[in-house]
Parts: sequence; structure tokens; C-alpha cells
Amino acid sequence: MTFNPNARIDTSHVTQRAGGGGSLGGRIAIGGGGIGVVGFIVVLLIQAFTGTDLSGLAGSYGGATSGGGTSLSGCSTGQDANTNDKCLVAGTADSLDAFWSATLQGNGYPYESVDTVVLFSGSTSTACGTGTTDMGPFYCPNDRTIYLDTGFYQELKTQFGASAGQLAKEYVVAHEWGHHIQNLLGTMSDLDLSDTGPTSDSVRLELQADCYAGAWVKDASTTKDASGTALLQPPTQDQLDDALNAAMVVGDDYIEKNLGSGTVTPEQWTHGSSKARQLWFTSGYQQGVGGCDTFGASADEVDPQ
Repeated sequence: MTFNPNARIDTSHVTQRAGGGGSLGGRIAIGGGGIGVVGFIVVLLIQAFTGTDLSGLAGSYGGATSGGGTSLSGCSTGQDANTNDKCLVAGTADSLDAFWSATLQGNGYPYESVDTVVLFSGSTSTACGTGTTDMGPFYCPNDRTIYLDTGFYQELKTQFGASAGQLAKEYVVAHEWGHHIQNLLGTMSDLDLSDTGPTSDSVRLELQADCYAGAWVKDASTTKDASGTALLQPPTQDQLDDALNAAMVVGDDYIEKNLGSGTVTPEQWTHGSSKARQLWFTSGYQQGVGGCDTFGASADEVDPQ
């Protein structure tokens, strides 16, 4: 979606860090030996837009802490957000914060924003271990922070073959913010994330984040800056197609066919098929948050054929 050029961008939601080195920290133990539920969720969320198999890291999370960074400069208007990806992230965060604050509080739920959105390159420390560019965008529930290397937007084009226009970039941020909402609402609790497959809890968690992204898109043009100016213009059909294209190329089946072995193995899926991801984004866009109950949905609804 296009930002209104004269809208004011609040950059307080975003920090940026220089790239760094390091390795994953020590073992995290929740409820006994092993990684526990929260740590395993982190592994799944890191994979959300890359399809990378990080299951071998599941026993290694914890130890590292997050913090530091500098404020984002040169991003004050919607025009800046239309021409600079870092500013786009800041403006998208503004809109998402306004949307989810109104949505949750309007339905009787408390709302707290993400602690921050960290823009980094290379690697960075988090409360879930060391995050790297190769992991793609991810949300760490332990520090309630979204981590994003804006270079991923170029990878959507060059590696995934996506159109990667403006709404596709905003969708990436909205999906990760959706995981924050799941964290606030307790959705991440009591899930069987050891299971995989098209109808698993892991897939339902990811599809719900896609749906939440679509719900935000539906009402994003109603969100306003501090002076009452609308932050975003309503999406065009071309922009919606761009977001759906992004949802397609991060589907498990698309990644397996085009970036993996070429063999589709549904029993290993943790994020859902391209068709499912598009369907649930569309459900959010058409029905709002009320259309995002992926955990109550039938098998056919989370694994459309």
C-alpha cells in the first residue's frame, strides 16, 4: 500500500543495529530438560518466511540477550516510507500498532506494542539466541521483538521469484506482528508444536499470522498519524495481488519445489501450502480478525486442495 506523502512517521517503534558475529547461546530448559514450548516456537517463527529447516538448532536456543541499537533517522514522512525500505518498516509499524491497539482494546483485550522492531544485517543478539540474515524475518516472544534484515526484500525477488512490491514488504512486517498478537493473547500456549503437516498446530499458527496480516490490510487506510492524517491509502488490486504473490512463494510446497529438493513432502510442513497461505490472508482481508480462527477450522480449510 502507498503511504500518504504528507503523513508523519513515528520511528520510535524501530531501532537499527550494526551487523555482528556470534553463535547461538546456551540451552534453554522449560519444564525440564530440552527446549520446551517457547524455544520450539522460536525455531518455527524464524522459518516463517524462509522455509529453512532449523530443527537441528532446537536444543541450542537461549543464553544471548537482546538490546542496544540506534534510532532510525531520515524517516519523517509518508514520502520517505514510499522510497526507503527502512522507513517503510517504521511506517508499517506505526499503522500496525494503531490497528491492533484499537482492535484488541475495542474487544476488551489489553494491548501492548512490540518492544521494538530491530533492523539489522549479518547477525544480532536476541533473547532467543543469535539471529542471522539467513533466518529471514522473525519474532522472538522472549523479548517481544521483531527482527528484520531489509535485504530480505531483495531476496524475495532474486531467490523466491516474488514481485516483492510495497504491499508484499508490508505484509512481511504484518505477519510478524501477527505473531506478537498471538503471544499477547496466549495463542502460543498449549500447542502441539512437535507435530508437522498441513493441519498441524504449527501450520495453523502461521496461517493465523497470515490472516491477521490480511485483517490489517483491510483497515490499514483508517489508521492515522498523531495529527489525524491517514497513514496509508487503500490498497489497489495490483497491490493485493502483490501480497498474494508473496504469500504464494513462502508456501511450503512452493519452497520445496523451487528452492529445495523438488519433492513435495506435506508431512514435514510447518507453515502451510501456497494455496492455504493465500486463502487465509484473503480471509483476513475480507472478514477481518473474526475470520482468523485457524485453530477452529476444519482440515479442508487449512489444507485446501
